[in-house]
Amino acid sequence: MKVLGISGSMRRKGNTAILVQKVLEDVAEKSDSIATEYISLADYEIGPCIACMKCKEEKTCVLTNDTWDRVAEKMLDCDVLVIGTPVYYYDVCGQLKNFIDRTYSMYHDRKLTGKYVVTIAIQAEKGADRALETLEGFANTHEFSFIGEIEGHAAEEGEILRDSKALKEAEKIAAKIAALG
Repeated sequence: MKVLGISGSMRRKGNTAILVQKVLEDVAEKSDSIATEYISLADYEIGPCIACMKCKEEKTCVLTNDTWDRVAEKMLDCDVLVIGTPVYYYDVCGQLKNFIDRTYSMYHDRKLTGKYVVTIAIQAEKGADRALETLEGFANTHEFSFIGEIEGHAAEEGEILRDSKALKEAEKIAAKIAALG
């Protein structure tokens, strides 16, 4: 079994990255038979979907001017996706939205159906509920099975480590993932 953690934040060491990695670390502690991998979308260039609709016929995204395909391969290879976003203007951040939109190329053949998902949103003050709804829409469209969601509260780098409720939820979710493997 393989668990892929994706931080949608452009801050490579920000609160979203910290909490996604926390889930992966807790999974690794609970089971040495489960492989984990972490990626930050800050390390990838993912342009927006251009609505060309060619993916319906080609069964893959035809855009080749970015690194979308490298992220897509990793997602297709995992069994569990742990996906997190900082909250920008009451929703997911732009880089993650591009990521979500580009998964339309996987929708036609239901390439993600049956995988498990954990959704994470980190807010400074408000908006995590709406960001989690966006992630839920992504997951439902692709027919993921939900393991859980985490709403974190943090603004300054590292502040998420003081959110005991989010950290406890991360540990509970990691136990659920470990039980799958």
